[in-house]
Amino acid sequence: MKRSTSLASLRALGLLGLAAFIVVTQRPALAFGLKASKWLPPLWHRMCRRILGMEVTVSGKPLIEGPALFVANHISYLDVTALGSVVDACFVSRADVRDWPIFGYLSTLQRTIYVERRPRYARQQMLELADRLAGGDRLILFPEGTSSDGNSILPFKSTLFGAAELKVDGRAVPVQPISVAYTRLDGVPLGRHLRPLYAWYGDMDFASHFWCLLGYGRFRVDIVIHDPVTLDDFTSRKELSRHCERTIVRGFSDAISGKPFQPPPSTLALSGTSTA
Repeated sequence: MKRSTSLASLRALGLLGLAAFIVVTQRPALAFGLKASKWLPPLWHRMCRRILGMEVTVSGKPLIEGPALFVANHISYLDVTALGSVVDACFVSRADVRDWPIFGYLSTLQRTIYVERRPRYARQQMLELADRLAGGDRLILFPEGTSSDGNSILPFKSTLFGAAELKVDGRAVPVQPISVAYTRLDGVPLGRHLRPLYAWYGDMDFASHFWCLLGYGRFRVDIVIHDPVTLDDFTSRKELSRHCERTIVRGFSDAISGKPFQPPPSTLALSGTSTA
């Protein structure tokens, strides 16, 4: 695959301009509590997608409406753009992201919720999640806790499903699994050795990784949306976590192998949940 430094430079300039746009529009929208603060981030992600040369295909079930938790596998910082352009929701991220140069500030402008991985913060964080869900927000979290190499999915952490125990208007919060896979570059299937062009994991340097991928052509991200469930459908939070992990792995495996996702007959569905 041929890389273009000129293309990387053009995309970098476009992203800088877009970052300036979101700062001058989203910051006052948040400060004054304007409705625009909720629809500006999805617009921003769709614009980022175009600049990056990211094509997103969406298959599977419709997205549910109203307050909900969306859980997805995590491969790259690009997941935020891919999912944020499709799912109208805020992200739940580990606390250290808030301190990242530039990206931490941009994440905050997207109304990201930051969580600490220490037990003493658990109650306070659950209250914040409950407030956001009660206020009508929809949340996206990555239960692996970190990003993978794009060829497999790491075990899910059941503790991150604590928000599924929350009730909104007396009802269990619906949880909708989503599979994310990076599948093609300039129309050519991405193999195991090419997926790290987009996957960001381990001790990879962010700046050099980002600069490198900016120089390549158009790439495709497949998003597979699965049936929603609630904690009430399971005996425990761990069972819910295992169900979501199995479901997401299935969709991911089908996507990277080029097969259309076929949900098994036993897939749990949340009856009475409205869809969009």
